[in-house]
Order: sequence, then structure tokens, then C-alpha cells
Amino acid sequence: MKFTLSVLAVFVASFGVISFVCLVLAIGTDFWYIIDTSKRENNSVSLSSHSGLWRTCNVDNQCWPFVNPFRNRRNFTDSQRQILNMQGAFIVLLPLSVIVLFIGGMLGVISMLAKAHLLLLATGALLLCGAVITLTGICVYVAYSAAAFEEAVCLSGHQALQDIGISFGWSLVLAALSSVTELLTAVAFLLASARVGQLTQRQEEVYAGERETLGKPD
Repeated sequence: MKFTLSVLAVFVASFGVISFVCLVLAIGTDFWYIIDTSKRENNSVSLSSHSGLWRTCNVDNQCWPFVNPFRNRRNFTDSQRQILNMQGAFIVLLPLSVIVLFIGGMLGVISMLAKAHLLLLATGALLLCGAVITLTGICVYVAYSAAAFEEAVCLSGHQALQDIGISFGWSLVLAALSSVTELLTAVAFLLASARVGQLTQRQEEVYAGERETLGKPD
């Protein structure tokens, strides 16, 4: 399949917008981690909840911000310190990825209009870094959730957590989709850079041939 600049431009515009929208929605929504206690509830009060990066909400959509769960302890264990470090990591990484994606989008528009080989290459490399940052943030969040659950088991015991359903929600799926589409956008920019480089080299060869022809005596 022959990739033309117009096809690549439509591709990067579509997937770039999808990536940005998915990531913003993922960060702004509260369905990263879902706790379902319906199997063990014997009264009308539901303890089920769903969490985002910043806060936790109950089934009535009453939300409260995350706080340090170990704030009453003077000395942290290694596992608790690791949980706090991972929480701080994904809170920084995922918003940073939004910034990288926004800057990459602005550079992409300029580079596509100017058909600048080096700028297209830089945009592709920047978006590739953004995809890696997003994926790293997701992996850190998954590891954080697993570590937090293990810590809860250690503190409360297995009996207290029986019949509680725990799953990842659609917010995390949106973040993963954003990472994939951002990676595809980065690859498209790299292909566009290579294509522009080929066209530029071909034009230079044509100009060189014309100069050589004009320089020959009749």
C-alpha cells in the first residue's frame, strides 16, 4: 500500500483526536477501579464504590478525594511506602502524557502544513515518548492497585474481603486505547517524515540533473 501525505494527514488527525479525547476522559472520570459488595450486603446500605485517579465515589455518586490511607501511622512499612510512591507516580505520569500529546498535536499540525522532514520526525518521536509515558502510567496504576489490595488483605485478612468483586473499569480501558492510538499516530508521523524525506531527496536529484544539463555547452 502506498502511503501518501494526504492519507497520512487524515490518519494522524483522526487518531490524534481520538487519543487526546480518550486520555482526557480517562483522567477525568472515576471508573478506573470498581469495588462491588452486592454479594455480601444484607441491608439497603451499599458499600460498593468506583475510583478514579483523584477520588472515590459511592453508588450514589457522592465522592471524596483520595487521602493518605496511612496518615495515622508514624512509621511506614516498605510496602506502604511503595504504594504511596506509585500513587504519586501515576498521578504525575498520566497528566504529563496529556501535555505531551497536546504539544505533539500542535507540532503535528505545523509540521504537516510545512511538510518539514525534521519537524515531522521530532513530532513522531515526541508522540512515541507520550505513548510510553501513558503506558507506564497505566502499568504503575495496575501495580498500585494490586499492591493496595495485598496491603488490605494483610491488614484486614482474607475473611473480611470475601465475596467482594474487584475489577478495572472503562476509564482504564480508555487510557489503554489512548496509548495505542497515540502509538499509531507516532508511527504515522514517522512514516510521513520518511515520505517527505524521499520526496525532498527526489526533488534535489531532479534539480541537480537540471543544473547539470543547463551547465553543459551546446
